Amino acid sequence: MPLSVSYTVLLAKQLKIEELKRLKTRVQLVGGIGRMIHVLQSERGASSIYLASKGKRFAATRLELVGESETVETELRTIFENELSYSSHSNTKIISLMAWVLLGLDALPEFRERIRTQQLSGSESVAAFSRLIAGLISLIFELADATVDPNISRLLVSLFNLVEGKESAGQERAVGALAFASGLCTEPIKQRILHLIDAQERNFRIFLEFAEEPATTSWHEMDSMACVTQLQQLRQLIRTAKPDAALDPNLSDTWFECCSERLTAIWAIQRALVDAIQKRCDALISEAERELLDSEGLLKALRDKPPARAGAIDRFFDPELPVEQSLSFRPAGQEDPHRAHSLIELLQAQSLHLANMEGELASAKRALNERKVIERAKGILMARYSLSEDEAYKKLRTASMDQNRRLVEVAESVLALSSLS
Repeated sequence: MPLSVSYTVLLAKQLKIEELKRLKTRVQLVGGIGRMIHVLQSERGASSIYLASKGKRFAATRLELVGESETVETELRTIFENELSYSSHSNTKIISLMAWVLLGLDALPEFRERIRTQQLSGSESVAAFSRLIAGLISLIFELADATVDPNISRLLVSLFNLVEGKESAGQERAVGALAFASGLCTEPIKQRILHLIDAQERNFRIFLEFAEEPATTSWHEMDSMACVTQLQQLRQLIRTAKPDAALDPNLSDTWFECCSERLTAIWAIQRALVDAIQKRCDALISEAERELLDSEGLLKALRDKPPARAGAIDRFFDPELPVEQSLSFRPAGQEDPHRAHSLIELLQAQSLHLANMEGELASAKRALNERKVIERAKGILMARYSLSEDEAYKKLRTASMDQNRRLVEVAESVLALSSLS
């Protein structure tokens, strides 16, 4: 088709539809990653108790969960293959993270054998599972960050923070299970659990900020469950425990069960949120397809019944007439004030829509960008002062509270000072 305004307008509409369909496949990818994270979290928790009990407990449960993980892994690899077949639509970070995740998945069989034969400690097992899950969560982050539609971006920001908060809850289950099963609450384990509780609160707060109904209602219902009240009581035992205090090993099952019930409820919210995002994609695709048909009809009307040209030149060059009025016209016989009748109006509507989208998108991406800043600041502190991740975050948080500044503002100061040194 020869180059023309009408061709360009229609092409923009068609590209929008293709972009939304591509976005829907990305949401499916996020759903698959979320399932992989969930089954690995369950396997990690069972493996912790298996190792802490020296293989006496959760042996059968662990094997059952391994089988579930392997099934979901096969499904995820298929989704990865589909994503890679459209690699021109991805970016370097997404592809690189997929490679890193695949490297971890390839190592799982050997890693599980080492757990079976108890060649690893419980802490080493938790750390290894958590590294792989961290890669999967980072992949969700990049997919959310690459989204250009604000309707979906806000929901993906909400989903990302729900997934990250759920991972902190999963780590809390595993670390707490180690503590109760061993009958000892060491100071490092206590501080780790307190850090994980704080991380959950931060992520779930952002989740609720960007979430919509019914996700928020489901969350508040979950938060009032009996298992959450019980978990708070068990957390208090750890909070008030003195260094190397004894814990009742009989509470390990109670801890694991109430953590698991809470995680299952969060998982249900996560699945519902993914379904809601996919439905939102379908609605946006249908809307864009209707807009394309409307645009085609408008352009056909303009071709079939071109506007009267009398005075057109004068209108183009009248310095007193606003540009948008000088370029507007109505096909003969049309008087409906609610219908756009010019290419200029069509282009203006498209430009306004894009401008509004950019504003909404900036709001959604701000939360993701703040996370990047905080992560970079933590990395600088870890490298400069030989701190652990927990210690670096605690340092940032303490400075935030002492200075009465937002955490991201403190992180930005760390980055600024680092660039001067």
